[in-house]
Amino acid sequence: MRTTSRRGLLSLAALCGVAGFVTAGAGVVTLRSGQPAGASGPGGARASASPTPSPTPDLVAEAKAELERFVRANGGRISVALHDRVTGAGLAVGTRQFRTASIVKVDILAALLLEDDTLTATQRTLATEMITVSDNDAASRLFRTVGGVAGLNRANTAFGMKETRANSAWGVTTTTAADQVRLLRSICDGKGPLSAPAAKFVLGLMTEVVEEQRWGVPAAAPAGASGVWVKNGWVPVSADDNLWVVNSIGRITEEGHDWLLAVLSDHHATQEKGIELVERAAGVALGSMRG
Repeated sequence: MRTTSRRGLLSLAALCGVAGFVTAGAGVVTLRSGQPAGASGPGGARASASPTPSPTPDLVAEAKAELERFVRANGGRISVALHDRVTGAGLAVGTRQFRTASIVKVDILAALLLEDDTLTATQRTLATEMITVSDNDAASRLFRTVGGVAGLNRANTAFGMKETRANSAWGVTTTTAADQVRLLRSICDGKGPLSAPAAKFVLGLMTEVVEEQRWGVPAAAPAGASGVWVKNGWVPVSADDNLWVVNSIGRITEEGHDWLLAVLSDHHATQEKGIELVERAAGVALGSMRG
């Protein structure tokens, strides 16, 4: 879905609609990695040149307790999961299943690349539109290419996801914050099911998301962050009185840390209120884990 401003009240069509038709020239494009995956895995940014001690169990417990208080204070309609690829520390708060909205587009692209990291020029263009401007028609076409519900569920098994159920209306796919972090871990793991060039392609597009859609996870990045990746999802749900689902998944690399973070939420009066809550949750999550 395209947006016109980062903070404006967005009242665009639901995510499952088909809008426009993306075209590209014929031919085949093979993804090539510009450099081998380093200690940070695909994506290029390194978290730190020096070892970082893992957060103590007490710090993780305190961070989880703080997040649990935050979730309770907001009616339980938000869930957070994170993992630090440097220290191995992680946590998840909230087990509710949420509609994915457009965050499923990362999953669709990963599924497309799972079998073959050679894309046609058209597929490469569709993937770029799907991630960087959240184009729905591109997502619908690639969802069909990966085999729809059966194909996405099959790919999710390979990605180690346990709580995600694809839907023929792809934006209504359900998932948990913990499962979204599992997907991010699978993509970022240099020994995961995706080839290094394929993973680098996915992560590369997540750094090129248009500015007006770079809310959510990036709000938790410090000024000195060495890398920020994001994909967001947002949609009003008619079955919930047109209240909003607002989700954000992404990655932040900074000195001593390589965070994978997912914040899922729903039941918001406006998209703006949902974005505000998601960003607050991301800040609480990483701030508490940084100690």
